Amino acid sequence: MAAFTRAGYDGAGVRDIAGAAGVTAMLVNRYFGSKEQLFAEVVERTFAPPTVVADDLSTLGERLAATLVARTASEAEEPDPFLLMLRSAANPRAAEIIRAGVRNHAGRHLADLLPGRDAAQRAELLLSLIAGVRLMREVINTDGLSEADPAALGRHLRDLVQVIVAPPADPDADGVVADARPTATA
Repeated sequence: MAAFTRAGYDGAGVRDIAGAAGVTAMLVNRYFGSKEQLFAEVVERTFAPPTVVADDLSTLGERLAATLVARTASEAEEPDPFLLMLRSAANPRAAEIIRAGVRNHAGRHLADLLPGRDAAQRAELLLSLIAGVRLMREVINTDGLSEADPAALGRHLRDLVQVIVAPPADPDADGVVADARPTATA
């Protein structure tokens, strides 16, 4: 995981991974078959445990926001699935493996947790929000997010999460959801 997180799928070599583990590349290939299968195993083991998403829908927004703020703080140093994903996604086969990992773990967990229709789509929107915040705060280090007061940032994130978590309104008779934006008056 450390090698793929640091260098991405294309930058990590089986020889380097084996050397860091104190074994030969031949032994790695014997047990995993190929670099691709080793990467698939890393993705499976990395994405399987819940990381940011809680099990309780009533506290999901609050807990997700707090965890996301803490994990993206400048002093946070744990290897994580986000950087593994970010640094490997340019490779089409690695992207397929990552997509399956997201779908089989965080995506499925969230979709099963969310009420109402379009749960899978809303789950992926929520994962996109998480990935976007991580990218802007951890990797790009934008001023607005990296210098934000953690409590205020947590409140904003909580509110955004709640919008996505809430079941969508039922469509009106024409099958169109009413526009909730305020209208301008002359």
